[in-house]
Amino acid sequence: MLALPAMKLPPAILIMGPTASGKTAAAMALADRLPVGLISVDSAQVFIDMDIGTAKPDRETLARYPHYLIDLITPEQRYSAARFRADALAAMNEIHADGRVPVLVGGTMLYFRALLHGLAELPQADDALRASIDADAARLGWPAMHARLAELDPVTAARLPPNDSQRIQRALEVCLAGGRPMSVQLAESEQEKPLWDFLQLALLPSDRAVLHERIARRFDEMLLAGLDEEVAMLRQKYRLDPELPAMRCVGYRQVWEAQDGLIPRQEMRDRGVFATRQLAKRQITWLGNSFAAETFDCIDAGLSERVSERVARFLNA
Repeated sequence: MLALPAMKLPPAILIMGPTASGKTAAAMALADRLPVGLISVDSAQVFIDMDIGTAKPDRETLARYPHYLIDLITPEQRYSAARFRADALAAMNEIHADGRVPVLVGGTMLYFRALLHGLAELPQADDALRASIDADAARLGWPAMHARLAELDPVTAARLPPNDSQRIQRALEVCLAGGRPMSVQLAESEQEKPLWDFLQLALLPSDRAVLHERIARRFDEMLLAGLDEEVAMLRQKYRLDPELPAMRCVGYRQVWEAQDGLIPRQEMRDRGVFATRQLAKRQITWLGNSFAAETFDCIDAGLSERVSERVARFLNA
């Protein structure tokens, strides 16, 4: 009996990278060359009226290069990785039905991971259970707790060092609260992988000092463009507090604190730049540890052309 040929999965492109790595420019250059639809993967650009501090493309740019998943909710509301996954898959299906290729571009690595691997429904933190685990660890030591985890969940224990207290604690908590090994619960989420042929591209700096210069320059441009005034407008228009996700975004938090006199205004700029650099560092770490992406030097002057050429080869393969 002849075997039926495997059905070819529809293609999708992921353009990932730290802040100020040129992701949006690369995606727009790709849209100039190929029939694609752009989907934002940015946990800050979902907020209406938060334009300057999120580096959101301006109205003219969005008119020429429409993006899905921008301006979805007000700064008073919350957006989750689960909602992103559902919204992104719906947008991808719409773009594919229109005969185009979805291109997901942004720097929120949690969202990319949720899209690729699903979301495990792990038990919520249990303060009492966590305190009990910590008490046992204080008495026995974390290597002994690692040995206990190896009895409950050998798969998870095998990938954790014996002194990784934070992850051992969480793995034990999940096992004890859920009654099943964490590795089993995570494996179940893997079955939710979407049926797409993903090309993962990571834009990373060959010289972080150059990226840091870009970050500082862009933050200065945001201040000149009216970031301070934007935060003041948001506080007047909406019922906000500094612990809402919108106001915890880099830049917005520092401006809020300066407006409330919690930090000297002359320090606001340096704190904002530092916080953005720390964000970029976390994004780069995520990319190195959690994704099997092809890397491109984001400070290469020919970046957009190289990305477009790679995507064209992928689509024509």
